[in-house]
Amino acid sequence: MGYELNFAPILTAPYLGFLITGVKYTLALFAGSWIIAVILATFLTTLRATGFKPFVWLISAYVAYHRNVPLLVQILVWYIGAASFLPRDVNMFFNRNNPEFLFALIALSLYSAAYMSEDMRSGIRAIPRTQMEAARSIGFSFMQSMRWVILPQTWRVALPPLINQTLLLFKGTSLAAAIGVAELTYQARQIETQTFRIFESFAVVTALYLIGSFALMFLGAWSAKKFKLRTK
Repeated sequence: MGYELNFAPILTAPYLGFLITGVKYTLALFAGSWIIAVILATFLTTLRATGFKPFVWLISAYVAYHRNVPLLVQILVWYIGAASFLPRDVNMFFNRNNPEFLFALIALSLYSAAYMSEDMRSGIRAIPRTQMEAARSIGFSFMQSMRWVILPQTWRVALPPLINQTLLLFKGTSLAAAIGVAELTYQARQIETQTFRIFESFAVVTALYLIGSFALMFLGAWSAKKFKLRTK
């Protein structure tokens, strides 16, 4: 007898609640890590633009590590290894506040910030040096020049690769299931274990990931068109 598809158990209580919880955790993990990554990437890009050698070397090492070590390994390092070196009070804070989620958030944020900072650095290189010189000539400090002149243009130039990194970050949240974060992939495994509906469980979760990815692609295409840097 052939296998008969039956999505009804997956889309009714209590398993529908599992999926809703998974969506909430996935979106929270994605949104939180994206915000932190963007802020950190902007900070790293600004420091690197100063040309101060110690900053350049440290940030280069940071980027090299995060770009050459698999994301899953980084998540495991934070979850399993970092706790051994953190102060007791910090460990207690993590243990009281969903440590799996917080460590995954840190790992995803640092990982994405490394890639985003490289994209933004490439964006700065595309901006003529005369832009900085003009800003400094009217009395702006370096930080003011970056804030009001360079970074706004950098964001526009680097927007396409940043959109791609955003999409990769969204999909990368699935790796948090490895340490027990109750996001979509984790919930799919829970559902299929209890219902033995393996294909249906992962088919529904796949559809949810596709919806999220297509939504980000649409938003990215709209943003790239709206904020495209005009050269004429």
